[in-house]
Amino acid sequence: MDKKTKKNLALRTTKFLHLIVSTGLFCGCWWFFCREYFDSPDMIGYTVAGGLIFCVMILLLGRIYDIYSVGTARVSYLIYSHGLTFLITDALVYVIISLILLKLTNPIPILILFAAHMIWSVLWSIFENWLYFKVSPPRATVIVYDDPNELYKLGELGKFKRKFNVVKRVSASVGIDAVKEEIKEAEIVFLIGVELEMRSALSKECVVRGAQCYVMPRVGDILLHGADQMHTFSVPFLRVHGAVPTLEYLFIKRAFDIIASLLAIIITSPFMLITAIAIKVYDRGPVLYKQTRLTRGHKQFKVLKFRSMRVDAEKDGVARLSTEHDDRITPIGKIIRKIRFDELPQLFNILKGDMTIVGPRPERPEIAEQYEKEIPSFGLRLQVKAGLTGYAQVYGKYNTEPYDKLKMDLLYINNMCLGEDIRLMFATVKILFMPESTEGIADGQVTASHVENATTSCAEETERLEEIK
Repeated sequence: MDKKTKKNLALRTTKFLHLIVSTGLFCGCWWFFCREYFDSPDMIGYTVAGGLIFCVMILLLGRIYDIYSVGTARVSYLIYSHGLTFLITDALVYVIISLILLKLTNPIPILILFAAHMIWSVLWSIFENWLYFKVSPPRATVIVYDDPNELYKLGELGKFKRKFNVVKRVSASVGIDAVKEEIKEAEIVFLIGVELEMRSALSKECVVRGAQCYVMPRVGDILLHGADQMHTFSVPFLRVHGAVPTLEYLFIKRAFDIIASLLAIIITSPFMLITAIAIKVYDRGPVLYKQTRLTRGHKQFKVLKFRSMRVDAEKDGVARLSTEHDDRITPIGKIIRKIRFDELPQLFNILKGDMTIVGPRPERPEIAEQYEKEIPSFGLRLQVKAGLTGYAQVYGKYNTEPYDKLKMDLLYINNMCLGEDIRLMFATVKILFMPESTEGIADGQVTASHVENATTSCAEETERLEEIK
């Protein structure tokens, strides 16, 4: 057995152990606290069935919340992910038990189960993180780039020094042969903005040598990713097309939007009332903020939000995103933005049909117009209805560049289905308590466009990247 296989076996064994112990804790809690409600012969069957349901739920939610993303996430992130997974799973188990018994049962056992799961998760996360880096030392990493001004996008590599050992950065301008020579000892290669011909050659080179290759895709790559394989001809073809959701999917999606938005409005109405009162008491201004946004086919509508900025926030007439230290945001606004309460009125937009729960976030016409001048393909995200949350919101940030947001939105559009919508809804819960996801654009910027604000010289960018190493 080679070293790589041994490493994978060790890590997979500990992940399997995590699942077994987590399920064992559930079964033990179920048996101890619920045996008084069932006859002894039935109890064994209920425990086995409950354990299987619990195991499946952990696998599904664990995949959404990345509870096994050891090596690419901090221990605190792993613990947070486990907390969300077990909180939702244990709560659903409590609901199932109550439905079976047709009454609300004592919640103390479930709270004890959640506490036990969290203690186990903390211990497992610390051990698994230690084990991963024990058997996986930092790997020699080479970054190949075309435009030095795009190197800043890999600034986050500095957070993963125990995984990626950046040994050099190579400009694609030196030519394919020279780059191949530079990466021949690399275990990991990052390709940033490299042209198609070189990208293909270097990807093949990495595959042949057994090295990992991380490619930053372009819009064309993502469109190909969503293409259909054609077998009509004797040679392979990929059929590229726009968004083609089925009528059944659209019907189910709209029905779900109506039901979910109605329930959410009822559940959150006390919070919306408190928020409205707080905004009104603070400065006597309007509670709601209406703003023109774009949805499918460039159709305009008025999005509803709780007002988080001063009444005269755009008295200069310039449409701009909020910045990192935006003095236009009121003290109440800072609170409701942090906990996302400012977005709650958009539930009425969803109920009306202007928006959907999952889809690309709606942009302002003025900002979208500027983005489309810089990125002609930016309008591709308007193939579908705008949403309250989406792929770019879950995996990007508020200040993510528009071109990168476009790519993430297209990844969703290419894979639209009910399962993906549900997955993104659950994943949205995770980012609600992650402050970096609402990180504003830099002070002095108007939009998130890097083109508009790219004033840093190539030399300064290269110097900044020394921090990665």
